[in-house]
Amino acid sequence: MAAGTAGTTTTAIPSGSAARQHSFILPMTLMVSLYFAIGFITTLNDVLVPHFKDLFHLSNSRALLVQFFFFGAYFVLSVPSGWIVGKIGYKPGIVLSLCVIGSGLLLFLPASILIAYPLFLLALFVVGCGLALLQVAINPYVGALGSPETAASRISLCGFLNSLAGTLAPKVGAAFIFIAAGATAAELSHSVRTPYMVLAGLAFLMAIVTQFIPLPVLIEKTVAGSADGGSAWQFRHLRFGAVAIFCYVGAEVAIGSLMISYLGQPSMGSMSHSEAARYVSFYWGGAMIARFLGFVVMQWISAPKALTFVSILATIFIGTAILAHGPVALWALVSCGLFNSIMWPSIFPMSIKGLGRFTSQGSGILVSMVVGGAVIPEIQGLLADRFGYQPSFLIVLACYAYILFFALIGHKKTQPTFPTEPFLTPTEIA
Repeated sequence: MAAGTAGTTTTAIPSGSAARQHSFILPMTLMVSLYFAIGFITTLNDVLVPHFKDLFHLSNSRALLVQFFFFGAYFVLSVPSGWIVGKIGYKPGIVLSLCVIGSGLLLFLPASILIAYPLFLLALFVVGCGLALLQVAINPYVGALGSPETAASRISLCGFLNSLAGTLAPKVGAAFIFIAAGATAAELSHSVRTPYMVLAGLAFLMAIVTQFIPLPVLIEKTVAGSADGGSAWQFRHLRFGAVAIFCYVGAEVAIGSLMISYLGQPSMGSMSHSEAARYVSFYWGGAMIARFLGFVVMQWISAPKALTFVSILATIFIGTAILAHGPVALWALVSCGLFNSIMWPSIFPMSIKGLGRFTSQGSGILVSMVVGGAVIPEIQGLLADRFGYQPSFLIVLACYAYILFFALIGHKKTQPTFPTEPFLTPTEIA
């Protein structure tokens, strides 16, 4: 379509139409299941970091390469994923992503046999690539399966299942991966095999199930007067939102990644890895509870107001964790999970609002900023090695401060240089 010509108009599906009568319950059930899988696989990294630190005798910064390779994959593949999803469609994108995830998880088998840290990192990178493609596909899906005004509420429900998985994963991971003191390197390496082989099988199973489940086709359309040119980058609120996603994921992952090692310090009671993993579960459990509350509350409270509230509290509590000691610092840190809860489900729809035919591109950009989970923990690991654990949380404080800026000012939408107000809509069943 040439620039300046009329775009394709879209109207609401009549209430009596077959497409309108189609229930979104089955698609939403699949979406929340996928969010659960994402949360479980991602949070297991919090157990892998201290485990590999012991197995390969690593510093904090080198052990946190687990997160660097895993979340670095998002940066490498997320924007291309937007293009891939735009070409093959959302449903095929989900199936492909699950196959990539399963393949990456299978790499844990040779890595555990060879006891090779680089091969473990490669496996995590492949898994991260699959998750990047998966998130690019499912985030707009959840937003489109219902009213745009309640998109944050639906994403919050998915976040609840994501956090439920995050609550369970440290306990499951600790039961399988943390074995008795004095174990050999071969035994320590072998302990990761069973959980990751089971996850690989489940990933391939979900790919098969998704292929045969009827799902609505998401079509990106434009209204009259839209132009062919432009990109999602021309939306200022998308750019600010990308940085907010970077900060949110970086802060959330950094806290979870260093918590077990931090609680093992003499000043925090020299907890064992298994005991400290309980508090990681509490951290993600707080996010789980608050995300469920967010699913209910955010049907009446706007995303900007909710994000402002939680970012203020997160800033206060992480500041307390930096200045206080002992149980006060511990519980202040754990409580940050409560305030992380609705950050993603608020930031994401606020950032892609009004992008329309640029939604898949914008989604790819936002998901690429999950690379914050690679960068921020690595920075904090370097700070912890040099200055100690508590001062290292200043980087997390800076992240929360930026999110507060986005909630107050940065999310406000500005019109790009080309006239367009497209949107994403579910149509026929595939």
